[in-house]
Amino acid sequence: MNFAVLQSSVQEYINENLKSDPTALILKGVFFNGVTTAEVVEQIEAKNKCEKKLPTWFQHSNIYYPNKLNIEQTSSELTAAYKSQIISGKTLIDLTGGFGVDAYYFGNFFEKVTHCEVNNDLSTIVNHNFDTLNVRNIDTIAEDGLAYLQNSSKDYDWIYIDPSRRHDRKGKVFFLKDCLPNVPEHLGLLWAHTKNILIKTSPLLDLTIGINELEYVKTIHIIAVNNEVKELLWVLEHGFSGQIEIKTINLKNSGSENFEFFIEDEAQVATVYSEPLSYLYEPNAAVMKSGAFNVLTSAFEIQKLHKHSHLYTSDALLDFPGRAFQILKSIPYSKKQMKKLAIEKANITTRNFPDTVQNIRKLFNIKDGGNQYLFFTTDVNNEKTVIVCSKVN
Repeated sequence: MNFAVLQSSVQEYINENLKSDPTALILKGVFFNGVTTAEVVEQIEAKNKCEKKLPTWFQHSNIYYPNKLNIEQTSSELTAAYKSQIISGKTLIDLTGGFGVDAYYFGNFFEKVTHCEVNNDLSTIVNHNFDTLNVRNIDTIAEDGLAYLQNSSKDYDWIYIDPSRRHDRKGKVFFLKDCLPNVPEHLGLLWAHTKNILIKTSPLLDLTIGINELEYVKTIHIIAVNNEVKELLWVLEHGFSGQIEIKTINLKNSGSENFEFFIEDEAQVATVYSEPLSYLYEPNAAVMKSGAFNVLTSAFEIQKLHKHSHLYTSDALLDFPGRAFQILKSIPYSKKQMKKLAIEKANITTRNFPDTVQNIRKLFNIKDGGNQYLFFTTDVNNEKTVIVCSKVN
């Protein structure tokens, strides 16, 4: 960390050039004592990434930013605020602290938070920013979290860990054992210091795989933001042996959509199928990730169009965790029927259908957008069908 970056003249230049082209700034060069052009441009690029993701940091003066990759990998304030409200206690240790966004929000609900970060420069940056943000109940430790815990005699109400989601070759991983640190391998150490563990993982992790790799899983939270799944949160309670609860939430600008169920119930529900009725429902991304395809029918008294379509229908309009549409008509899929529709512009979705949206648009010359919605899918009779809808606000 170069404290010269915090000079008022440098900070003014950064704020004045947030919308400037970084390449142009590099070619032009900046001239401040003790600060390089690369450092200034790095601050500008990283701060820009915080405008919507981390508004508290962005709006506060004298914040020091790490490289933009650290910003890309950190939790957003929206998801950090959510996870901080699902647990509480007096003490928490964050073993993989990063830029400190999660620790900052945990500090609102815990008397004392310990932030461990193996990267010394990043730990120094976080410590400076906490001072700037007037945070007084978070200790920053520039050390590997597991090593710190191994040498500690302290117990904590909660341990939080966010394992790295990429291996050495930068590929995506689907098992916790392939993440860094390897949480399943170190559960014994974690349980020696707490009775409660919260783990954040990539949305790519399969729920069944995660349950098999871990132990004492009590609750899994699936967090989506504007219908894009951002993270999975695994709540572990030592000795827990009850049913595992799945909680889905889709955080939107207009509010949030929530749906909860016990994972064991999914296999026990007898799904009812139907042809399209008056309304069509498409589950949000968090619900889709949860695999709650059958339990939805009993929770909302709706029918499913097909085992593999994951679209639902009803005669009455319901408050549903996802998008709702009024069905205008349903037709068998064929070139002849499509030409009769004479639709020039529509929003197209395919579910359990053999062709792609791109090919359908090209085949029938349908532009994207407008107020009509076309669902190309397979119905209860295994027939290809097109459902013409208008969106319910």
